[in-house]
Amino acid sequence: MAHIVVVGAGIGGMPAAYELRAKLGSGHRVTLVNATDYFQFVPSNPWVAVGWRKREDVIVHVRPHLERKGIDFVVQRVTALEPENNRLLLADGSMLDYDYLVLTTGPRLAFEEVPGAGPDGGYTQSICTVDHAERTLVAYEKFLADPGAVVIGAMPGASCFGPAYEFAFIVDADLRRRKIRNKVPITFVTSEPYIGHLGLGGVGDSKSMLESEFRNRDIKWITNARTTRVEAGKLFTTELDGMGNPLREHELAFRFSMMLPAFKGVDAVAAVEGLGNPRGFVLIDEHQRSKKYRNIFSAGVCVAIPPVETTPVPTGAPKTGYMIETMVSAIVENIVADIEGRAATAKATWNAICLADMGDTGAAFVALPQIPPRNVNWFKKGKWVHMAKIAFEKYFLHKMKTGSTEPVYEKYVLKALGILRLEND
Repeated sequence: MAHIVVVGAGIGGMPAAYELRAKLGSGHRVTLVNATDYFQFVPSNPWVAVGWRKREDVIVHVRPHLERKGIDFVVQRVTALEPENNRLLLADGSMLDYDYLVLTTGPRLAFEEVPGAGPDGGYTQSICTVDHAERTLVAYEKFLADPGAVVIGAMPGASCFGPAYEFAFIVDADLRRRKIRNKVPITFVTSEPYIGHLGLGGVGDSKSMLESEFRNRDIKWITNARTTRVEAGKLFTTELDGMGNPLREHELAFRFSMMLPAFKGVDAVAAVEGLGNPRGFVLIDEHQRSKKYRNIFSAGVCVAIPPVETTPVPTGAPKTGYMIETMVSAIVENIVADIEGRAATAKATWNAICLADMGDTGAAFVALPQIPPRNVNWFKKGKWVHMAKIAFEKYFLHKMKTGSTEPVYEKYVLKALGILRLEND
């Protein structure tokens, strides 16, 4: 009997545990390890941060759902990996042995790379976790009582830009509903070389479409922004030119700010020599397997993927939900193959689909594959995207409760491509 341990109960880890259980049957043991006893639907955090959702709307306490499927659940933080011994060390001092290890840990949030950034001892808010989103809501409600300038965006080295755009548009929509938008100048500050780059080199007409949305909503922007520090009520950033030379300095006053940080690999993974790259992201081959440790697999944000292109201010490539879904499926197929004595053959497609909410409308993009050149390069806006994201949220939370192994993102891609074909006919 093989024991497969999955670390991380996020958008990658929960489906991985369910798929492993479904494919392996009762003859093998599956254990999920997570620092908290709940799954959080991270894409809903921008809504939580302005009070459009409550915490209980976007989390699932997973133990009963996992146990019903015959999956063991350990609520502990992993403090160290001992891959030579096939063992994990946990925060309570206990150890957990494995035959196969699946790392879906998500990132470590590297707020420390910009002095004064982050909600813990810093001056900017975050929507990277549901806890951060709740704290952002507290700061936002305080801001509403005495509104002023807002700064939203992404720090140097960031790789997940979509939520920053979402939050800027959602804050704009919320302020308009409250009829105080006229009191709030909003500036979007991003390390991207242009609006709509998204860490992907742009997708379709994303540049002109998002610039147009910013103009229509009176949102100013600064690109190629190398943010250097944050003080109480002030953000300092150097705007670079296309060659990476300083173009102008900006000192932006704010009453409220949300800036997404750069990501790094979690400490326990980063500490293992040969497992990750210098930033702690797991180095994998085409089958999602560690290049050094052949019984360790990895999927999601914690995987090392090179930037799409070199930019004046460093930007990373995002790991979108569809990409993660196909990574997980490949891992499951390859672990099953290894147990059965077959060679690993499954590969992730690394395609991208994103539904970005904009308050009362939304934007969707499909990039097949995610890294250009692409077979499909599609970016569209409409109220249907707003409704689609709400439906997607409800369905994914339902999937986490029922243990369904249906490929959610693939369904949405096929629907999007169907829309595209109709438009082209």
